[in-house]
Amino acid sequence: MKILIADDHEIVRDGIKLLLSDLSEDLSVVEAADRSQVLESLSNNPDIDLILLDLYMPGVTDLGLLTEVCNGYSHIPVIILSATDDARVMQRVIDRGAAGFIQKSAAHAVMSSAIQLVLSGGVYIPPAMLHQPDAGAADVPARMTPASQSDLTPRQLEVLKLLGEGKSNKTIARQLGLSAHTVKIHVTAIFKVLGVNNRTEAAVASRGLDRLQSD
Repeated sequence: MKILIADDHEIVRDGIKLLLSDLSEDLSVVEAADRSQVLESLSNNPDIDLILLDLYMPGVTDLGLLTEVCNGYSHIPVIILSATDDARVMQRVIDRGAAGFIQKSAAHAVMSSAIQLVLSGGVYIPPAMLHQPDAGAADVPARMTPASQSDLTPRQLEVLKLLGEGKSNKTIARQLGLSAHTVKIHVTAIFKVLGVNNRTEAAVASRGLDRLQSD
């Protein structure tokens, strides 16, 4: 397993390397401290399995580097590491294609679990995002069964509703103004939360949501 750690603070990179050493005995780490090093590392290491990316580094403007990496290396999952606790920033990060968001203040056990979840194909959503103010999904009911709405972000509820209408990932992406890659990540997270295996089963859950709306 090979992981790219991108952070402009060496002490942070060292701490993450120590944490990662518990995940795998056969682990290779690539380090980067700014935008140019990130892109160079990705170009020189096509076998990277995971990217741990600091949100703000030298040469990075807003979420530009995240977008660049997700678009150019969509096969590699990206986890954002940041000190921010702003749920709106977290939502934007996930919408841009990140497979997870970990706060730097998180406990080592949380970081480790989140990294393992993403490596297994899942999406890690920080607790702060699950209870954020409405992000444009006002037509979603306050609760849903059998899965709880609190287990899905507002954006994921929007995607679920459109899944229930039989729309493709490309159509959902166009309607919500997201990339197809980002929609795919949301769909994966929805399947995991609802405990379903395909779009048909997710659509059934969505129809249950529609029935709640009509009550």
